[in-house]
Amino acid sequence: MLRPVRRIVTGHDTDGRSIILSDEPSPHLKPNPVNPARGLTDLWRTYAMPADNSGDADAAATEVVLTPPAGGSVFRYFQIAPEADEAGKTGEQKQAEADRLFEAMGAGHNRDPSARHPNMHKTDTVDYIILLKGEVTMLVDEGEVEMKPLDVVIQRGTNHGWVNKGSEPAVLAAILIDAEPVG
Repeated sequence: MLRPVRRIVTGHDTDGRSIILSDEPSPHLKPNPVNPARGLTDLWRTYAMPADNSGDADAAATEVVLTPPAGGSVFRYFQIAPEADEAGKTGEQKQAEADRLFEAMGAGHNRDPSARHPNMHKTDTVDYIILLKGEVTMLVDEGEVEMKPLDVVIQRGTNHGWVNKGSEPAVLAAILIDAEPVG
């Protein structure tokens, strides 16, 4: 089950004074269709740089997809289930599940099916990622790094994937910013 994320959104009243627009769990969730202990929770999106802070609309009230809008950003939590949840599945089954997961996020084209792990993918973004809870290993084409809570990754449009070798879901915060494609 995806961990609920409390989201407090500020805004302005008609006199230009700051107010709390909402204070509730984010309703913008995208559970993994295969494993509900894995998925995305969007908190906010921007659609241009600089961002537009006018109005009261919920900027995250749109389809939850992997990448941010062109010229924009997305702020989200994501959750990685323990790899032990996949025990007993064949490589072919894991590839098929990854196909379904990435297609459901509108990101089938971001996957490299010949990569070293079924969940490896590449986006045209710069991502600031913070591990909040649990432990994960970030895989890249030529290496990997184990992360502990409060470790930060600056992911710069590289092919990467996440593996949770621990016993509990890992929770990460991520800010994805649209970027020019590499090479």
